[in-house]
Amino acid sequence: MSQKLAAVKGMNDLLPEEIGIWQHVEAAAREIFSRYGYAEVRTPVLEDTSLFERSVGEATDIVGKEMYTFHDKAGRSVSLRPEGTAPAVRAYVEHAVAQKEPLTRWYYIGPMFRYERMKTGRYRQFHQIGVEAFGAKEPAQDVEVMEMVVHFLNALELSGVALHLNSLGDEACRPEHQKRLVAYLSAHREELCPDCQTRLERNPLRVLDCKNESCRAIAQGAPKVQDSLCEACRQHLAEVRRRLDLLGVRYELDPSMVRGLDYYTRTAFEFVADDPALGTASAVGGGGRYDRLVRELGGPDVPAVGVALGLDRICLLLGAAGKRFGVRPDLFVAFVDVQAQDEAMRLSSALRRAGLRVELDTRGGSLKSQMKRADKSGARFALVLGEKELADRAGELRPMAGGEPRRVAFSELSAVLRRA
Repeated sequence: MSQKLAAVKGMNDLLPEEIGIWQHVEAAAREIFSRYGYAEVRTPVLEDTSLFERSVGEATDIVGKEMYTFHDKAGRSVSLRPEGTAPAVRAYVEHAVAQKEPLTRWYYIGPMFRYERMKTGRYRQFHQIGVEAFGAKEPAQDVEVMEMVVHFLNALELSGVALHLNSLGDEACRPEHQKRLVAYLSAHREELCPDCQTRLERNPLRVLDCKNESCRAIAQGAPKVQDSLCEACRQHLAEVRRRLDLLGVRYELDPSMVRGLDYYTRTAFEFVADDPALGTASAVGGGGRYDRLVRELGGPDVPAVGVALGLDRICLLLGAAGKRFGVRPDLFVAFVDVQAQDEAMRLSSALRRAGLRVELDTRGGSLKSQMKRADKSGARFALVLGEKELADRAGELRPMAGGEPRRVAFSELSAVLRRA
C-alpha cells in the first residue's frame, strides 16, 4: 500500500465550503480600497534574502528564526516572503515609481511564509491583505489608512475589533528611549527569557513584544517611548489623534504596543480582537509609518505608511460568527432519461452563456438522488426534464425554498430567472 500523502504542516488546504468566506473578504477589500484610490500590486513569493535582512532586520525573530531560506541552483540565497511591505518597496524602487507619480497607493492580497509554532490563527503559510501609501509624510495619510481599515472591517460586519495606537518615535528621539530601556532591562536581565537576553544585546525594543509571561510582566514597568518623544513626533501623534477624532474613528492609546519589524517610525497601530476563535493570536492586523525604508532599500527619500491584515484570522472570526458566503446556483436541471439529458445539457449551456449559474449532475441517476443534489447545491430553483417537457418545450420551475411551481417555456427561462 502506498503511503498516504498530506499537506506540509502549517500549510492548509482551502476547500470549496470554506472559500466563499475568503472570496467575500477579498472582494470587500478590493471594493473598499479602490474607493480610496488604491490599486492592486502583485509581487513574487520568492525574493533575495538580503531584502528582508535589510528591511525587517537581522535581529528580528522573523529573519533570525522564521524565514524559509535556501540556496537556489545558482547558489543565491533566496527566501519565501515572510511579509508584504519589503517586496512592495522593492518593486516601488525597482520600477522607479516615484518618478512617475508623487503619491502612490497600493494594496496586495497573497500568501506569506514563516516557520512559526503552530497555533490557532498562526500558520506557516498564511495570507495577508496589505496596503502601502508612498509619498505623503503628513499625519492625514496615517489616518486615511486606519480609517480605511475600519471601513473595511465594518463592511464585513466584524464587531469587537479595537484600534490600538502608539508612536515609536524617530531617529531623533528613539536613541534616548533605547538608552533608558536598556538600562531598565539590564537590571532585570536574569529574569528575562533566553531569547530576550539575546534581544537585549541586539534589539532591545523587541523585548517589549515578547509573549513570555515573565518578560511581559517586566515590560509593564519599562520606560515608555512616549516619555522620550521629540517635539516633532509629539506633534505628529497629536495630529493623528485629532484627525481620528474628526472622522469619528475610535481608538485606544497604547504606550506598550510595539511592532515586530524594525522599519517602523512614529505612528504604529494594531487592530486587536478579543475573540476565542483566534486563540492567543489576538491581532487581526497592524501597521505604521516607515519613512526611512524606501531610502534604505536604495530608493529616493520617500515617506510611507502601511498596514497588513491577517486574512486567515479575519475569515476565522467571520466563520465563528456564523457568517456563510458563497455563490448559489440560479437553477439545478434534473433529467429522467438519456434523451432528456441531451436537452438538459443544451439548455444549461444556453443559460450559462446568458450569464446564469446553472448546475446539473452529469451522472444522471434516479430523480430522487438528483433532487437531493439540487437541495445540497443551494440552488434557488430546480427544473425536471422528461418526455412531456421535451415535447412541450416547457417545464415546472420549482422554488427550492418552498412555494408554488410555475410552468415556464424554455425560451423564457432566462428572463424569468433574472426577474425571480
